[in-house]
Amino acid sequence: MPPTLASLVNHSALKLTVRAGEDHLDVPVRWAHVSELADPVPYMEGGELLLITALKLDAEDREAMRRYVRRLVGAGVVGLGFAVGVNYDETPEPLVDACAQEGLPLLEVPRRTPFLAISKAVSAAIAADQYRAVTAGFAAQRELTRQALGAGPEGVLGALAAQVDGWAALYDASGAVVAAAPEWAGRRAARLTAEVERLRERPAPASSVVGGPDHEDRVELHSLGTGRRPRAALAVGTAAALGTAERYAVHSAIALLTLTTERSRSLHAAEQRVGTAVLRMLLAGEPDHARAVAGDLYGALLDAPFRMIVAESASGPAGEHLDELAETVESAAARAGEAVLVVPEGERLVVLAADEGAAVAACTAYAAARETARETERARPEQARADEDGLVVGLSAPTGPTAASAAYKQAEQALSVARRRGRVFVEHEQLAAGSVLPLLADDAVKAFADGLLRALHEHDATGRGDLVASLRAWLSRHGQWDAAAADLGVHRHTLRYRMRRVEEILGRSLDDPDVRMELWLALKATVTE
Repeated sequence: MPPTLASLVNHSALKLTVRAGEDHLDVPVRWAHVSELADPVPYMEGGELLLITALKLDAEDREAMRRYVRRLVGAGVVGLGFAVGVNYDETPEPLVDACAQEGLPLLEVPRRTPFLAISKAVSAAIAADQYRAVTAGFAAQRELTRQALGAGPEGVLGALAAQVDGWAALYDASGAVVAAAPEWAGRRAARLTAEVERLRERPAPASSVVGGPDHEDRVELHSLGTGRRPRAALAVGTAAALGTAERYAVHSAIALLTLTTERSRSLHAAEQRVGTAVLRMLLAGEPDHARAVAGDLYGALLDAPFRMIVAESASGPAGEHLDELAETVESAAARAGEAVLVVPEGERLVVLAADEGAAVAACTAYAAARETARETERARPEQARADEDGLVVGLSAPTGPTAASAAYKQAEQALSVARRRGRVFVEHEQLAAGSVLPLLADDAVKAFADGLLRALHEHDATGRGDLVASLRAWLSRHGQWDAAAADLGVHRHTLRYRMRRVEEILGRSLDDPDVRMELWLALKATVTE
């Protein structure tokens, strides 16, 4: 530990005597400084032991001493050493009283003790403390390295927690706690997710401090990774600010965990190449070859029902959303012990994940959050256009290896519908379970409907009959003349005449089921406007 006033008082060669401030001797001393200026405050940095002989001070003036001592305390001076036998044979009482009143330790320096001896003692103690800190730091680095090579990140966290006499936690790219030491620290670390998220928004490397004197502990957060976006984060919780040796340990842990993260990225890239090959074989209708390549890495994924996720984005910020989505599903799968296949393809991301698994749930939750964010942006017109062509996600129905190509098409269809509807996420099963009518809102469908029915609307505009309403009633009654005529309040012969006029005007036969289908959809499309 650094030298304190108490250690200087106990130094046998200095022979210092405490005249005031006995209760404040445990304060660290950063330096010993000699100044006979009447106001040395402009040259103080705080933490000094100031040594004086009162050469330019009237130490007998009580008011002057009160002002002098008060200025020193305000500048952060931690102690005052007064040499007797130079200008004063003993320490003046006004100075003693002023120091006692302000709580500033006053040390009486005997004639035979030069100020240089005190400065050397402080300097030697500081150097010894720094040497101990460096030595302890190297020892901590060796232990952390040994743990990194043997036990991995969990071992590093355990060694770090012991070195700082606190706790440590590691977060993944999504901000979730991956490991913590001691074990109880996981609950504390989980409460810092919001702070970790804010840290991830800053360019790496980044750090922040959470908590302090009024909190249960002081926590330092550090981003990990060499890329623009942090790949992970480290939290270190202690009861007080870190010392020099503890700081060495934290920096060593950051370096080791960063190396581990970068190594994991290299392995992840290799796994991703294997995943790309597996996906291409599945889409090519070669499930047996895909299984052989997948091996233990993705084999379990192909043995159970899985879902295909296709996500796309335009250029700009939405590209970051693809990266975030990939990190989200991978982190969720890792925490659940699931296999997940993630393949980036330019502005498209393809994910193959276990049905009803954590990765699919994480994807759904992420898309819901983006949907909320998009609605918020659209509420602000100046930002609405920026994300209008942003992230869209399509999810297939559950499938197996032999139907992977069909699942991919399902996910693409769901994605296409999501884009047309201005949605972030659409599940293919929702389309099958819902109604086809919302699909008629497409501008191309409306244009087709307008063109198909235009001649009938122009006829009705002349007042010579209501062909459009008659056609709608007849189709809704499946061509039953009496029922449709009753709905219109006309005679069935009148309705028959009108349907012949429809056929004449359109030049198409109502006996053709395809014609009836097109006319019915056209009528529905115009109603949805």
